[in-house]
Amino acid sequence: MDQPGILTPSQAREVFRTGETPVTTSGWCRGYVQANLLAVPRDLAFDALLFAVRNPQACPILEVTDPGDPYAREVAAADLRTDLPAYRVYQNGALLAEVPDATAYWRDDLVAFLIGCSFTFEAALAAAGVPLRHIEQGRNVPMYVTSRRCRPAGRLAGPLVVSMRPIPADLVEIAIEVTARYPAMHGAPVHVGDPAEIGVASLAVPQFGEPVEPEPGDVPVFWACGVTPQAVVMASAPPFAITHAPGRMLITDRSDESVAG
Repeated sequence: MDQPGILTPSQAREVFRTGETPVTTSGWCRGYVQANLLAVPRDLAFDALLFAVRNPQACPILEVTDPGDPYAREVAAADLRTDLPAYRVYQNGALLAEVPDATAYWRDDLVAFLIGCSFTFEAALAAAGVPLRHIEQGRNVPMYVTSRRCRPAGRLAGPLVVSMRPIPADLVEIAIEVTARYPAMHGAPVHVGDPAEIGVASLAVPQFGEPVEPEPGDVPVFWACGVTPQAVVMASAPPFAITHAPGRMLITDRSDESVAG
């Protein structure tokens, strides 16, 4: 636990099954893909799939389960009810509970979607010399609800959510080039610079995660975020959904290199 970056994904998932809930999985299991979770009832699954297809930068799909099947099989040998650090349960769009184990809430009709996560490309950013302020400061990455609207699908509609990393101005182009190699993990940024242009009023007040202190000369850089489905759930108010807790992801068995373009 002192060095979560050197754990294997199976070791990390074993830790999470014990109820350990780190502030964030950013920096855990370096070299392995991380994934967001959205699980919805079967009668909403087509709308969720169509929403992801129409909004691929926010919701790049890695795997979809059969109805009622709580196990990931393609990206990891994982129980989706227990192998993430923390879950959020939504009822009619409102947060019902945040729990370290979702077994009690899992239903036989749930279809789970695993969605790419920008934590995956952070090792590549670090290797390219790009500092990661949230890791340096021991914080969850800040995430913001923007004024940009996603393309709706059936009963699902809502805003784009972005994650933000302060990047030194002279390294922004490198950050763009590195992350563009990972389209399955949100790819290149959706915005660089003035947060007001995307409807973010204050970087000090993220809707998810924690605020991060920039260094002099840093520029805010924003990536599409896999918390977007949670904002959509809150906006659309479906009867039921389970998601990961923001910043606390499923760590898969797939290597970063396997998803790099």
